[in-house]
Amino acid sequence: MTKPVIGFIGLGLMGGNMVENLQKRGFELQVMDLNQDAVDACIDRGATAASSAKALAASSDIVMLCLTTSAVVEKLVYGDDGILAGIKPGAVLIDFGTSIPASTRKIGQDLAAKGAGMIDAPLGRTPAHAKDGLLNIMAAGDLDTFNKVKPVLEQQGENVFHLGQLGAGHTTKLINNFMGMTTVCAMSQAFAVADLAGVDRQQLFDIMSTGPSNSPFMQFCKNYAVDGVSDLGFSIANANKDLGYFLKMLEDLGTQSKIAEGSSANLNAAFDAGMGNGNVPEIFDYFLKLNK
Repeated sequence: MTKPVIGFIGLGLMGGNMVENLQKRGFELQVMDLNQDAVDACIDRGATAASSAKALAASSDIVMLCLTTSAVVEKLVYGDDGILAGIKPGAVLIDFGTSIPASTRKIGQDLAAKGAGMIDAPLGRTPAHAKDGLLNIMAAGDLDTFNKVKPVLEQQGENVFHLGQLGAGHTTKLINNFMGMTTVCAMSQAFAVADLAGVDRQQLFDIMSTGPSNSPFMQFCKNYAVDGVSDLGFSIANANKDLGYFLKMLEDLGTQSKIAEGSSANLNAAFDAGMGNGNVPEIFDYFLKLNK
């Protein structure tokens, strides 16, 4: 599939930069988003605005989604003017968001009944990498379908992985975010407990960072708890959502994780306290108030 027509829904910071990268590489784009300013920016670079998800799917070879939740994805797929109503046989839907694997597999089955394919392809790295086509892409789905869209994915990602059958990408992303966000919660609380106990936070970092606990996540947590710099770039609201999805996935698998439940409870409490828009290391403030 060379220079396919691409329909892109979800022009947030990540999605908007992904579209800009594709446009720079000569792809024809149709776009959709609730934010008209984001749509207009793409139109100014040569994209076309779609009137509905159905219309976008009907005239696209590849439909790409960069959305916030599984519920939003399902609404766009299954609505009366949705993707499923318009998608062409042979077209491929790619979900770049972080979604519930069971939902992804169901959508894939329904698309297959219409002769269309699906790839789940959650992302690693930042919007800045998206603008330059340097994302990490954790793709999964039928191998023939993956190979069909791989040349386009390679225009968007420096590292493009094929992880197995549909849903494996979202599964891997949720496991990855469980590890990362649990680590941030634990390290942020470590700094808060140090404060409560009268231990200097910088000294705690100096000690911990000389051992095997040292990591980029520790540095992000130290940057906020010690230096007041919030630079991880992933919100408490997103982390809260992803841990909730991870727990739903475990439920579907018939297992559980007390560690994930604890991290999820802390993230949810911080979210309820109005901290959702803050970056995850800012949960330090929640732990500090909790301790006091």
